[in-house]
Amino acid sequence: MSDPLSEVVNLLHPRAAFANVISGKGDWAIRYSEYGKPGFCIVLEGSCQLAIDGHEPFVISAGDFILLPKTPAFTISSFDPPAPILLDPDSLSNDGRELRYGDREGRPDMRSLGGAFLFDSTDPALLISLLPPVVHVRGSSRLSQLVQMVSEESTNPQPGGEFILSRLVELLLIEAMRSTTAGSAPPGLLKGLGDERLAIALKQMHAHIDQHWTVAQLAKAAALSRSTFFERFTRAVGVAPMEYLHAWRMEIAKDLLGRGKLGTAEIAERVGYGSSSAFSVAFSRYAGKPPSRYARLSENLP
Repeated sequence: MSDPLSEVVNLLHPRAAFANVISGKGDWAIRYSEYGKPGFCIVLEGSCQLAIDGHEPFVISAGDFILLPKTPAFTISSFDPPAPILLDPDSLSNDGRELRYGDREGRPDMRSLGGAFLFDSTDPALLISLLPPVVHVRGSSRLSQLVQMVSEESTNPQPGGEFILSRLVELLLIEAMRSTTAGSAPPGLLKGLGDERLAIALKQMHAHIDQHWTVAQLAKAAALSRSTFFERFTRAVGVAPMEYLHAWRMEIAKDLLGRGKLGTAEIAERVGYGSSSAFSVAFSRYAGKPPSRYARLSENLP
């Protein structure tokens, strides 16, 4: 049986864009402007206050992990903060140096690791659609261990570090998604996988993407009536079953086209289309450009 969550993360090809240690002592405050891309923070020692635009401020403490799928502007500070220092996340360097705020001397009140993700493939909107705006995980030893390893690889580069870092980031994302309960997840794949009946159908779709599925077949796999399955799936996942399947097929096709190793006819067959022409029409409507042009543009990407 397929594992849809692993497939999504694998399709994104995530890697850390940067990861810096940030510490503070005494009274301090840092205001980061909107980044718009997925970012993360884990508190290594102590505690502080985090105020994310659009959300009530909350306390983060050692062991807490925060993932922001589409990082808005936010302020991280002591509990009695002065006027914040304004920073542009795009201007931050990744030289491994610790960024210290407030009092420069003595043991800090808080140390955290802040970083951001880049994706080598597809649109990060796929990740954003899966998660709530703020993922806050408390006391996860597994996440703490993973992020500590990310910190070590980021600040002390070693041979093979880029490969290790990309694998660690994949694990980070999967752990963060696992920690997001079905109740807190927005409509999407995570919420669908949180429903044991719908999870069966989703895994079947992912495992046999080339099969000519019908709603009736998927409902039977989920042991639900056709109407109940359709309504339950649409409510949990946010789109109708066939619409979800179509979108996933197109994401797989985009990835395969970007790799440049298969022709259009073979990709069409792999994602369940009987002819190249039918696939080309469907892909053009979904991606806004025909498969051949999408492949050429992908070749020119860094």
